[in-house]
Amino acid sequence: MAVLFANNNSLSAITALPSDVSGGAMTLLETQTASSDSTLSFTSNIDSTYKEYIFKFTDIHPGTDNKYFQFQTDTGTNTSYNQTITSSSFYAYQEEDGSPAALSYATGNDQAQGTGFQRLSDEVGNENDESCSGTLQIFEPSSTTFVKHFISRFSTYYGYGSGYIVDSYIAGYVNTTTALTRFQFKMNSGNIDSGTIKLYGIS
Repeated sequence: MAVLFANNNSLSAITALPSDVSGGAMTLLETQTASSDSTLSFTSNIDSTYKEYIFKFTDIHPGTDNKYFQFQTDTGTNTSYNQTITSSSFYAYQEEDGSPAALSYATGNDQAQGTGFQRLSDEVGNENDESCSGTLQIFEPSSTTFVKHFISRFSTYYGYGSGYIVDSYIAGYVNTTTALTRFQFKMNSGNIDSGTIKLYGIS
């Protein structure tokens, strides 16, 4: 195997990577900002340009108390958002007063060949200072060979009791070999009162 070298020997002075080394740069493709929206849909920019896409969610705030933030996806120009998903979910949580705290599998957040919207967060409170933030990675959504894997991680202000932090981990796959072209996000009921979603392509 050939050894690849940068264009000089000083890391601080490197100005270019060898041609066979990927830069892994994030390219911002689209930003949407919620304002009492029932759904936010990304219907362009998801194609074969990149093998990996990342959605970043900042301070997603529900209009109704204790609601889940979730997503679904679709193919072509379809807008049913009912693709078949198999997923697993676990979370860790800690209450503000120190009790209780736990690490647990989240049976209510997973799907086994389900066609519903996939939960990303735990229940988000709607007080002024409550929200959730996180990421969703989608791997090669334009593949016509493989199912489409995804990984998400969310931090949620859970509005019960004295207030909880819930650290949610969800992974799964969309069980189709048809290219995915669009993603939709919503609460399980009520509106997304505010928050920002950014879509990035990873080179």
